[in-house]
Amino acid sequence: MKLPYSFYLSHDVVDISRKLLGKYLFTNIDGLLTGGYIVETEAYNGAVDKASHAFGNRRTLRTETMFQEGGRSYVYLCYGIHEMFNIVTAVDGVPHAVLIRAIVPVEGIDIMQLRRNMPVLKPNITAGPGSVAKALCISRKINNVSLLSDTIWIEDRGLIFNDDDIKAAPRIGVAYADDDALLPYRFYLKGNPYVSKPNK
Repeated sequence: MKLPYSFYLSHDVVDISRKLLGKYLFTNIDGLLTGGYIVETEAYNGAVDKASHAFGNRRTLRTETMFQEGGRSYVYLCYGIHEMFNIVTAVDGVPHAVLIRAIVPVEGIDIMQLRRNMPVLKPNITAGPGSVAKALCISRKINNVSLLSDTIWIEDRGLIFNDDDIKAAPRIGVAYADDDALLPYRFYLKGNPYVSKPNK
C-alpha cells in the first residue's frame, strides 16, 4: 500500500527519516519497475539547518520544490555528476526533506544491473544516494512529482526494524554546516551491506 500524503506532512523531519527505514521505494520509468526497501536516510531540517539547501529560507529555482507540500520528489544534481533523490516533507512553505542514501534491491534487479553497468550483483549497486538514483532511473525529469503517482512511490509492506538495529549518526559530506554537521540526522540499518560507509 502506498504511503498516504498524511505520512509526509509531519513537521518532525527527523522522525519521518527514521520511519522511512524499511519502507519500499519504487519507480516505474519507461514501463520498467524497479525498487527495494530503504536502509539509509538523512534528514534536512529546512530553514534552521545549515546543511539544508533551504537554510535561512533560501528560495531558488532549485530549492523551490522543497517549499511545496510534503509527499513529492526533490531531485537535484550533485557535483555536476550525481542525481540525488529526496522526499519533501512537512506542509506548504516549510522546506523539509529526507535524502534516500541506500536501498536493498528487491524488484527489477536485472534492470538495475544494466543501469549501473554491473554484470555481477554487488551491494554498491544501491549504496549511496547517487547509486540509488541511477539504479532506479531517478533524474531531475521527475523532480516535483507526487509520491502517490505511478512513476515514483513508497509503500509500507509491514517491514519494521527494532530500535537496537538502527543507528543514528551525523550526516555525510556536510562539513560546511559547522555544528549542524554533528547532528545525528543520518539513520541506517546496522551492518546492512547496502548501507554506504561508514557503517559501524
